Amino acid sequence: MGSANKTSNPARKARIEEMRRADQARERRNRFLAIGGSVVAVVALVAGGVFVVKAQSDDDKDNAAADGKAASGHFVTGSDGVRTWKGTLGRTHVTKTVKYPVEPPVGGNHNQVWMNCNGDVYTRTLDNMNAVHSLEHGAVWVTYNSKASKADVDALAAKVKKTPYTLMSPDDAQADPIMLTAWAHQRTVTSASDPNLDKFFAKFVQGEQTPEPGAACSGGLSK
Repeated sequence: MGSANKTSNPARKARIEEMRRADQARERRNRFLAIGGSVVAVVALVAGGVFVVKAQSDDDKDNAAADGKAASGHFVTGSDGVRTWKGTLGRTHVTKTVKYPVEPPVGGNHNQVWMNCNGDVYTRTLDNMNAVHSLEHGAVWVTYNSKASKADVDALAAKVKKTPYTLMSPDDAQADPIMLTAWAHQRTVTSASDPNLDKFFAKFVQGEQTPEPGAACSGGLSK
């Protein structure tokens, strides 16, 4: 029995030591794998961050470039009093604010969402970028400032409400009391009863100037 214990104890110790070395080796391997995985994760995060920043930078550059070409040119006034834009009017959908050369704008790069323009009358100032998209769809935009009389504003609203592909809103930044705007065209009228109002509607509501004839005037923004 004593001899067996002497034989088994060294063997057991050797086996325990072997198992300990195996555990240590496994721990070292796991630490290596963990460190390696962390390094890979960090590299991936850094690379992903660089990609996102680059993508955002590229988007900003694209938007900036598009904004820079939103509109360039000048008006030429016809014998009928309609001012026609001669030059470039961008049609790119952008997210950055576009600075238009005229107020109200007659076209240019704009937001991807349009203002509803099926006879919609708004009582607040609109974002030009959404309204310009409505112009692209063939709408006529009626705007007025604080110098317009309440009677004219009410009469204009009544006309717009019964005319598809039109919209109306206040614009205190414009020079004249009442203005009519279509894509690349604009004019001033003296009142709601000015005969040039009906002429402008007849010519430019879904007129030949429309970049996207038949495009929807509903399904956009309503306020």
